[in-house]
Amino acid sequence: DRTYRTPLCIIAKESTSLEEELKDIRRNCSSPELDDSFDMSDAFYFCRRGIESIVDDEVTKCFTAEELESWNLLTRSNYNFNHISSRLTVLWGLGVVIRYGFLLPLRLTLAITGVGLLVVLTAMIGFLPNGRMKNFLSEKVHLMCYRICVRALTAIITYHHSENKPKNGGICVANHTSPIDVIILASDGCYAMVGQIHGGLMGLIQRSMVKACPHIWFERSEVKDRHLVAKRLSDHVKDKSKLPILIFPEGTCINNTSVMMFKKGSFEIGSTVYPVAIKYDPRFGEAFWNSSQFGMMNYLLRMMSSWAIVCSVWYLPPMIRQEGEDAMQFANRVKAAIARQGGLVDLLWDGGLKRGKVKDTFKEEQQKLYSKILVGTQEVRSRS
Repeated sequence: DRTYRTPLCIIAKESTSLEEELKDIRRNCSSPELDDSFDMSDAFYFCRRGIESIVDDEVTKCFTAEELESWNLLTRSNYNFNHISSRLTVLWGLGVVIRYGFLLPLRLTLAITGVGLLVVLTAMIGFLPNGRMKNFLSEKVHLMCYRICVRALTAIITYHHSENKPKNGGICVANHTSPIDVIILASDGCYAMVGQIHGGLMGLIQRSMVKACPHIWFERSEVKDRHLVAKRLSDHVKDKSKLPILIFPEGTCINNTSVMMFKKGSFEIGSTVYPVAIKYDPRFGEAFWNSSQFGMMNYLLRMMSSWAIVCSVWYLPPMIRQEGEDAMQFANRVKAAIARQGGLVDLLWDGGLKRGKVKDTFKEEQQKLYSKILVGTQEVRSRS
């Protein structure tokens, strides 16, 4: 059962079918039993469902930061901190001095060092001929630089079931909360990254990294070409000497309370999939990136001015596509395993709703379901 809480009341909702609810509404409204004709009282069902969805919208709340039960002395998690007590205000002021006066400069120094070394050393390794020595040096440099960047966030990471870590020629898929998911995973093992080519500093980093390691970068015009993307991914995983590919199938950042629909592209290749569940502890710092509210630099500043980034990473047993299972079913099975391990809510909604409108197909599904009930009762009546 589900319960919806509002400031004025509590709405209890039992899990019943559309047909049962329509019958119940017609019975209460003294309307005829459910038959092949439309009754005005049927509109009450859809109005009620709409109001319930507004009260407890399980989609849009995935795109806002998770609420904390207690204040962690960060104004970003409680804007009314100065109304709690004067003692807490003094503690908050002391925390500001520690975080911005001591921790932030130290973290910025580490971040600049890590990124600078990554750019310089990978560019140098790129001049070496392909072979074991180049791969060995590339792996060590990537691990060292990512671990420096992790320390720039004061990240406290607990890795579980390391025996299930992704292997070469496979695809690693994980739930997506933040851009730092990449360095959280890459500080424990090397991966081939997949993404769009950028300009500026990010483009410089990408060009340097690809010289030392076979990352997969796409031009803006190529990203929408599904066949081209699938071919390049397939060619990569066929070479068992290449690093596992790291992909976030949700396609957008979710607030780490839920896992939304996985895009099926990475599950059509036919390679072994290594699921990874990432769960952050928001009590010490909120890792979720609300890209519609904060830019990248603003977000990184908030990360580096938090107390710490605490998270747990679970490597799940490898999974392969079963006989008779299509790519979408395989993606949903992997998603369910990640949600179950990470203690996250498994949602069927597309993360694209973060910026787009609800597809007409979702509306049509409810219309078709309602019409089937009416047509079905008409068929039963005609047979009798």
